Amino acid sequence: MEVHAADQYLVAPGEADLLEVHARLAGTGLFPPFPPVELPGGVGGLVARGGFAQTFFFPAEVLGLTFRTPKGRRVRAGGVVVKNVQGYDLVRLFVGSFGLLGRAEEVVLRLRPGRAQAFLRRPFSGSFPRLVPTPRFLFALEDEEGPWLYAYHFGHPKEVERFREAFGGEEARPLDLRPRFPRGLGLGEGPLWDLRFRYQDGGASPPPPPAFLRLARVL
Repeated sequence: MEVHAADQYLVAPGEADLLEVHARLAGTGLFPPFPPVELPGGVGGLVARGGFAQTFFFPAEVLGLTFRTPKGRRVRAGGVVVKNVQGYDLVRLFVGSFGLLGRAEEVVLRLRPGRAQAFLRRPFSGSFPRLVPTPRFLFALEDEEGPWLYAYHFGHPKEVERFREAFGGEEARPLDLRPRFPRGLGLGEGPLWDLRFRYQDGGASPPPPPAFLRLARVL
């Protein structure tokens, strides 16, 4: 794993754990585009699902990647800068492809600066609230105590403090949810959900459009 603090990007193996990335960035004042939650598949799985819990456009946070197609081809797409696209933008197509285009071997992620952070939780009422400021990550998780709403935000200390006041609740710890999803994280009526999907153990992926299937066959 390579952290390029001056240029605010990170190069991670596809199999790298999400909490491993957070630990590697501790003390740098830089944050990755995912909350402190461990999910099946690590960084590669996160990118294949199109991120998790974000309230922003996740594909823009993936600057480049190297992936292995179902036919065994090794494809390198994007790079380490924002404007690096010539021809088809395979990075944007790969992000959220749920494995249809292959498996990520290496991912280049944009890092964002912040001088403070907060990971909070409170009982979930059944609908996602509108918060000001909007946390960068928002998701719900059902456990033996009932459903909980989790929010994670970072940035300027005054903004993070306003987020704390708006959200309330209590401090949350980093979560390792892999034991809850031993067959992998798929879509379905499960105990975890964010603004895009609800997730279950195993489960299906969204049906791809015909044009996407044609691209997958070509690759």
